[in-house]
Amino acid sequence: MRAAHLRSLCTSLRRTAIDQVSTEAHSTSSAHQTLLPCLQQSCYCSAAITQSSDTKQTNLCSAINDALHIALEQDARALCFGEDVSFGGVFRCTVGLYERFGRDRVFNTPLSEQGIVGFGIGAAAMGCTPVAEIQFADYIFPAFDQIVNEAAKYRYRSGGDFNCGALTVRAPYGAVGHGGHYHSQSPEAFFTHVPGIKVVMPSGPREAKGLLLSSIRDPDPVVFFEAKMQYRTVSEEVPTGDYMIPLGQARIARSGSDITLVGWGQQVAVLERAAEAVQQSDGISCEVIDLRTLLPWDREAVAASVSKTGRLLVSHEAPITSGFGAEVVANISKRCFLHLESPPLRVCGYDTPFPLVFEPVYLPSVQRVMAGIRESCGF
Repeated sequence: MRAAHLRSLCTSLRRTAIDQVSTEAHSTSSAHQTLLPCLQQSCYCSAAITQSSDTKQTNLCSAINDALHIALEQDARALCFGEDVSFGGVFRCTVGLYERFGRDRVFNTPLSEQGIVGFGIGAAAMGCTPVAEIQFADYIFPAFDQIVNEAAKYRYRSGGDFNCGALTVRAPYGAVGHGGHYHSQSPEAFFTHVPGIKVVMPSGPREAKGLLLSSIRDPDPVVFFEAKMQYRTVSEEVPTGDYMIPLGQARIARSGSDITLVGWGQQVAVLERAAEAVQQSDGISCEVIDLRTLLPWDREAVAASVSKTGRLLVSHEAPITSGFGAEVVANISKRCFLHLESPPLRVCGYDTPFPLVFEPVYLPSVQRVMAGIRESCGF
């Protein structure tokens, strides 16, 4: 029944997209020449994007939910789908969407990550704005081929005639305290090796809402990783209205002068706590940079900070070997070689499967980061 519903919906979407193309685009001799402007002109553009001065205390789950409500409200072609999405999702991030926007725009899918992303690619190519949910980032790998060989290359291989840039793939990632090796992984580095997509990892509720809205409206496919540990453990003041945070621009989370700490996602909070602790205990001033976006990443912001501090420490939950921290260290070592006072360091997860009872030992904790800071500053 689900498969039949998806086939019916896909046919309906295709007909709708073709109808909209025929009325909105200039007449041309071929279908592919009209599909492109239709896709480029997203429906949300007709509504003014406002930054509300009103804020409210919001956790990460509610911030994601707010962003999805805004996206579907402003873009009549926006869709939200995935396993259990119409029920609110296992983390409850999609609560209320089905009731407000109906089964044709918010719906459950079969338990097939490859099918979820593949459907999203097709819907995006037909002029829709799909937001696909992968229930856990650990299970994104069956969809790896669709993301890497289809979504990322769709525009390139057609010479710009077609694209699926409106696709956004959401996936909860990272440690949660009890997830073990199948519900705790951080697979972001796999996707940062792929030209044609963007990879975004917000560090908190305010960042998540603005970055998700930017991702949904971005002209390229985006893989959007959400720290599930933060869904209900982190709350902050978040604007209640519509706002966007530009992709590819890092954020200075804490200013400092002795060493630059670089992270993304929930590891930014660990770096901030370590920076405060080492300031109190050792008098070391740390500058903390939240990359926000890994592909593309803000090289200039990191280089400017390291040129000032002379030291660099990068930290992430994923295993250290071939983690994205290696890319940051390699790039900044070349750019800032003459400014460095000590070798750049990485404080990361170990090269093991993500453990269960040994999770506290595996994670790059505040204590491990502090040890790295002291090592760098004492070089």
